[in-house]
Amino acid sequence: MTSTKVMAWVGGVLYLFAVVLIVGGMPRASGVLHAVGSLLAVSLLVGVLRRTPLSALAMTLLGATTVVVGTPSSHLTSLSVAYQGQFLSYLAVDLVLGFIVATCTRRASIIAMAASFTVQLLVIGGFAHGDNLTVNVVIALLAMAASCTVGLLSRERREHAVALRSQEVAEAVTAERLRIARELHDMVAHSIGIIAIQAGVGSRVIETQPAEAREALRAIEATSRQTLSGLRRTLVALRQADPDAASGQAPLAPSPGLADLERLAAATADAGVRVEVRRSGEQRALPADIDLSAYRIVQEALTNVVRHAGTGHCRVSIDYGDEELTVEVVDDGRGVTGDGSAHGFGIVGMRERVGLLHGRLSAGPRPEGGFRVAARLPLPEAVGVPGEAR
Repeated sequence: MTSTKVMAWVGGVLYLFAVVLIVGGMPRASGVLHAVGSLLAVSLLVGVLRRTPLSALAMTLLGATTVVVGTPSSHLTSLSVAYQGQFLSYLAVDLVLGFIVATCTRRASIIAMAASFTVQLLVIGGFAHGDNLTVNVVIALLAMAASCTVGLLSRERREHAVALRSQEVAEAVTAERLRIARELHDMVAHSIGIIAIQAGVGSRVIETQPAEAREALRAIEATSRQTLSGLRRTLVALRQADPDAASGQAPLAPSPGLADLERLAAATADAGVRVEVRRSGEQRALPADIDLSAYRIVQEALTNVVRHAGTGHCRVSIDYGDEELTVEVVDDGRGVTGDGSAHGFGIVGMRERVGLLHGRLSAGPRPEGGFRVAARLPLPEAVGVPGEAR
């Protein structure tokens, strides 16, 4: 049993003890004073309410009933005072009931409402008579209905917010997939262009310069293998309903990669955040889709640092491993939420890119302060891609 759970139940025991002390220790006090004291004592049930709301409701019903039953009728100077004591005693029950309706399942809510209504009806019926009984029952029902209505509205508002959030995340994932598919399209078009050029060169010199023809064929083989490998890794990113495709406009600039990090760091420095770029391992040419995804991950992480971290410095580390490429962006600012929910969907896009490449992404606050984004992208076996195939 954890310490927080122990403290929660200690609070529950203290609540019951406080109710008994209020009723038994102040026998000459009015019912209203007893009710107010028990209402304030309900704050001790916060821990139990968060863990087991139905248990908190049972304790609150017991405490409220003890106050109503334990107050001598001789101290109820008038019917209005009597009802005030009953209403204030069960007001805490209504508040707990509203919390249950807002946070628990519908079955638990129905059980809680039935139990609360039954207990209040029996107690009010036993301590009120005639017209006063009808009035007290009606007001008690209205108070229960109000608390349940507020709880139901809170539940619906929370569920609606969750649904909107899920829809926004789905739209962000779709948009990122379209962006990846568009970049993949540009990468393939670039590779096919290289293959066509090399094939033309080979066909012209195959008889007069066999060595040049063989180099052209090697370049064609390497480029085609690289492109085919990239297509296999990102096949799930289907290009559907791309709004830019209908416009007929295609970017003319080559896709960026890790070689452009220094330029990205300079642009980030102009925005007020100095970027330290560290590279380790054997730097070599990477498949175009991995190179582009690594660049986009760094770009999005730096964008989050500029917008949300509140710091003037961050570090980008690139590790060229034998089997995987590791990308890490670390800052010492105040950070963002782990899923990017508070600041857009940048981390959602990072996860989508890493997932398409069968890699791993971790993003979250650091124990020593700041925020860390780390991506591990598996590398395919080397295919000997020449520099001009990039």
